[in-house]
Amino acid sequence: MIDLSGKTALVTGASRGIGAATARLLARCGADVVVAYRARAADAAAVVLELEAMGRRATAVAADLGDRGEAERLVQQSVAFLGGLDVFVGNAGIWPPDDIPLAHMTEAHWRRTMRENVDAMFFSTAAAARALRDDGRIVLVSSTAGQRGEAGHADYAASKGAMISFVKSLCVELAPRGITVNSVAPGWVETEMSAPALTPEVRARAERSIPIGRIASPDDVAGPIAFLCSSLARHVTGEILNVNGGSVLAG
Repeated sequence: MIDLSGKTALVTGASRGIGAATARLLARCGADVVVAYRARAADAAAVVLELEAMGRRATAVAADLGDRGEAERLVQQSVAFLGGLDVFVGNAGIWPPDDIPLAHMTEAHWRRTMRENVDAMFFSTAAAARALRDDGRIVLVSSTAGQRGEAGHADYAASKGAMISFVKSLCVELAPRGITVNSVAPGWVETEMSAPALTPEVRARAERSIPIGRIASPDDVAGPIAFLCSSLARHVTGEILNVNGGSVLAG
């Protein structure tokens, strides 16, 4: 049902986790994909090989998206490789795993989260929006933390809350070009980034809080992203699609 044949996509943070799963699924649906990453060159190259094995055109491009020039270069290289851009999936970001109450949070900690999650979102999405063809798709990966807050992670929650407001603003701006702008908001996901925090005790508590009874896999998040990138979602924009197994009913 989801057919992205002839479409081109740029996925950030695509060397692992949700980004890699999304790149694979978009390729299975027919899209050619640029795998953007920051430092994990070997992992990104492995994802590219998987996509090429599906018969897709793919390449990996390194960029520090917290730097505006780097973000713009990434989009320019992607357009040059792909011949144009139809889909932008903004997945890159960080989640500092340690609980830090606001009273003890350093300015350096706060600024790092804002750089990686807010500045990077702004720079990369702005560059992609200029490059996207009309009727394109933008999907940004936010979090349940941006909807309900997260004690000990005020920096992260604030950054993802900013993303949600950003999506709702941008969807109106880009609607005249037929470009939809949406977000998925995952809860707990089995990724390398979340692994340090998922101790047996935390895992058990998390699973009890999820009505479906399990923590999501990256593929569980990639599916909704692919839907939002497809023509099936052509009349969906400004939406925050919860992918949390029912743990946060904020839709």
